[in-house]
Amino acid sequence: MPADLDEKTDRYEGLLAEALSESETAVPPDTPLGEAATEFEEMARSYLEDGRHFREDGDPVNALAAFSYGHAWLDAGARMGLFDVPDEGHLFTV
Repeated sequence: MPADLDEKTDRYEGLLAEALSESETAVPPDTPLGEAATEFEEMARSYLEDGRHFREDGDPVNALAAFSYGHAWLDAGARMGLFDVPDEGHLFTV
């Protein structure tokens, strides 16, 4: 079972990191929606950092949860139109 958890944690960390690199803010930064986009991206980056910290501390369960939450912030932002994201592929559900 631990190998499955490690594999899934690796996969979700990579997914979040790739999603962050592939998303671009789609709204003007000096508007309320631009502020929301900044907050969504900050949350995703914070969860990526938190997940990496949990992983270093030998806590893969919380690492996986953090990576998942971070991706959820980006995915929600993409669905709301805050981010331009790839239409094809495995990164987003839009």
